[in-house]
Amino acid sequence: MTGHLTRDTEVSATTRNWLERAVVGLNLCPFAKAVHVKGQIRYVVSQAQTEDALLDDLERELKLLAEAAPEDVDTTLLIMPDVLNEFDCFVLFLDLVEVVLRSYGLTGILQVASFHPDYVFADAEPDDLANYTNRAPYPILHLLREASLAKATAALPDAKDIYERNIETLHKLGLEGWRKLDVDAPEKKPALKVAELS
Repeated sequence: MTGHLTRDTEVSATTRNWLERAVVGLNLCPFAKAVHVKGQIRYVVSQAQTEDALLDDLERELKLLAEAAPEDVDTTLLIMPDVLNEFDCFVLFLDLVEVVLRSYGLTGILQVASFHPDYVFADAEPDDLANYTNRAPYPILHLLREASLAKATAALPDAKDIYERNIETLHKLGLEGWRKLDVDAPEKKPALKVAELS
């Protein structure tokens, strides 16, 4: 059990580092800073080794978030170090996530955003820096409250431009700039997956 706790602590710390340096640090999500500062983000490291076990974790965390007071837990990061490491499998699993939301009557109440170390947008090349807006140290399902998102979006006049602004930020930063943030999982640092761009 101690091994699990030590590893969970490391996985959580690596995820917090990514959130602080990349998501908040580069302002990729203008809504993240407030919930981070207030301690309203729940970090959950899944022990799942299979998709079925992960579905159980997802169902539990969706239920917990739906029932929690927003001032206590406004959003949840379900971190999956041992499952869905292949991006294609991860994408297929996202269809199941939508089924779970519907089956629990949570569509329109909660939504799930996705992050992955090898994230590639449907219309992008694998080495496009735009992909890094959704790259994280581990596969992550980000559980969000629709009401909180709507409130945050309403307070931000140019919310619809966030995606384009993020791509511009990443292109200015460049691959070397991203690497200097030091936000990859420890096991990924020695052998970077992305080929050097000339």
